[in-house]
Amino acid sequence: MTPSLKLVFMGTPEFSVPSLTAIHQSRHRILRVVTQPDRPKGRGRRVTHSPVKKTALQLGYDVAQPASAKGDDFPSVCFDPGPDLLVVIAYGNILPEPILTCLRLGVVNVHASLLPRNRGAAPIQWAIINGDDHTGVTTMQMDAGMDTGDMLLASRTLIRSDDTATTLHDRLAEMGAKLIVRTLDQLAVEGIKPIPQDDAQATDAPPLKKKDGKIDWDQSATAIDRRVRGMTPWPGTYTFIGDRRLKVFRMTVVDAVSGAPPGTVIKGFADELRVATGNGVLSLLELQGASGKRLSIADYLRGHKISPGMVFK
Repeated sequence: MTPSLKLVFMGTPEFSVPSLTAIHQSRHRILRVVTQPDRPKGRGRRVTHSPVKKTALQLGYDVAQPASAKGDDFPSVCFDPGPDLLVVIAYGNILPEPILTCLRLGVVNVHASLLPRNRGAAPIQWAIINGDDHTGVTTMQMDAGMDTGDMLLASRTLIRSDDTATTLHDRLAEMGAKLIVRTLDQLAVEGIKPIPQDDAQATDAPPLKKKDGKIDWDQSATAIDRRVRGMTPWPGTYTFIGDRRLKVFRMTVVDAVSGAPPGTVIKGFADELRVATGNGVLSLLELQGASGKRLSIADYLRGHKISPGMVFK
């Protein structure tokens, strides 16, 4: 029988929850769960537990929420009562260097890419935006760098033509849950040889900002479609037609050629909205106005006239 490990689990968002649940169901023992402090959310600014805290309490774990990883109490939160390692999955705080080296098996992280590609805060989104054919999850031994630690295990998946950041996030979260249990099982019997990352092959996946969602119609139809899917649900993509700001939720690349300038609305079928790009044509499928709700293009066009020759900017 595989020996069991004692660990402290550190995570905050939904991506971390499947891994927490999977470890709970494994032979390994979670001593404590550490997550970010409760924060106000939504229009009502109601103080809300993180997804990890909600799950941890349901599973019966002691939950710690230190205000900072640099606080005097942070080492005791991590090391008492003597874990073999920390498992960190989207915790949301950079750990001080002394924390990374104090335990027998160190700190193991699940990162949502095939390292060294897409190091950084938004690996799922950038994998779609950049047109990667596949991506995956990697377990690694954390060091002081940004996702630069030695790799332990990896699992890959194809990026589908209809994947959004939402669908890929959910798939990778489940893959990460299986991978972290495999990693713990092998660490327990000293069955993994860490592999250093090749920095020459590294790419960055920096945080996204709201301004990144503005559509550049000079790009190709394929590149714009990837950007929309990669930024769904956040930060979302948008464009302007006249003084109207429109959120764009879905589109599809059309097998058509247009000589019109990028952003120009061109003739299509009834209840269709085709737009020329820098290379190719897109058909917009779902839009939302500044004060409306998300609508299919047929429903949107019934209330808002957009004619061939008009230009999105």
